[in-house]
Amino acid sequence: MKLIVGLGNPGKKYEGNRHNVGFMAIDKLAEENNISINKAKFHSIYGEGRINSEKVILMKPVTYMNNSGIAVMECSNYYNIPIDDIVVICDDIDIPFGTIRIKKKGSAGTHNGLKSIIYHLKNDNFPRIKISVGEKIPQMSLADFVLSNFTKDEIVVLEKEIEDSVKAAELIIGNNIEEAMNRFNGKSHLEVN
Repeated sequence: MKLIVGLGNPGKKYEGNRHNVGFMAIDKLAEENNISINKAKFHSIYGEGRINSEKVILMKPVTYMNNSGIAVMECSNYYNIPIDDIVVICDDIDIPFGTIRIKKKGSAGTHNGLKSIIYHLKNDNFPRIKISVGEKIPQMSLADFVLSNFTKDEIVVLEKEIEDSVKAAELIIGNNIEEAMNRFNGKSHLEVN
């Protein structure tokens, strides 16, 4: 069994925020694989199903971003899911807009949701898919930026990033993380003039 976690903040207020691209990716992954996100447990809403013949849980923690690790720990402990069978999908401000980046493991950087997961699992050895949400605007605080919504032009690019993150997640679920990294790391959806 694999646990695929999309990070974000619950509630209508945060729905279109940059910080919620993990939730957006989980919704798209669920839609494309006919999995209903309709259960509430583990401080999350989640759904169970199969992707590439692998049993999966698709999870959206409702703990708010900074406490995401509580939900991930509770679910992984309950189902005894190994650390490397947990995949986290989240936003990233440090990679170029129009791209995603897949990593096998690593530090949280400035991402509080990843920090919480690493803290609660006491381990950073889990794959993650980072979706670029653009570079922080200098006159905005980091919090204000990640809690802002995308522009109409950005949404066009974001939808392609979400599609790539879904395909990458499906490859990782099928134990093809190397293929996912080769296919999507470095790929850009921004037009070069």
